[in-house]
Amino acid sequence: QVHLVESGGGLVQAGDSRRLSCAASGRAFSTYAMGWFRQAPGKEREFVAGIVRSGGITNYAGSVKGRFTISRDSAKNTVFLQMNSLTPEDTAVYYCAARSDRFFSTVIVTSPDEYEYWGQGTQVTVSS
Repeated sequence: QVHLVESGGGLVQAGDSRRLSCAASGRAFSTYAMGWFRQAPGKEREFVAGIVRSGGITNYAGSVKGRFTISRDSAKNTVFLQMNSLTPEDTAVYYCAARSDRFFSTVIVTSPDEYEYWGQGTQVTVSS
């Protein structure tokens, strides 16, 4: 199992950029596929970005594709979410999640129900 802690959120202006970090502690970080999800007030938690355990394959929600980039640094046990061209619609609590993958899956899982471990979230607020 892993313990996840997000950081990097805050108040930004529309059009600005922000990088979120997810620090992982525990065993076998490199065996987990990772994902970023977000939840706005009154809405369901939604998939934002995912990355396979090797880091070679990524996937993004249509609303953020071309603006956000997910990456991982296995040496630092950290996953990042680079967010560019932020809009007020990006305002949400952002969560880091981990899913065990012992078979090097090439499919990015987008359902939050399939992720075993979650961080506590970091608030991102984008003003107009």
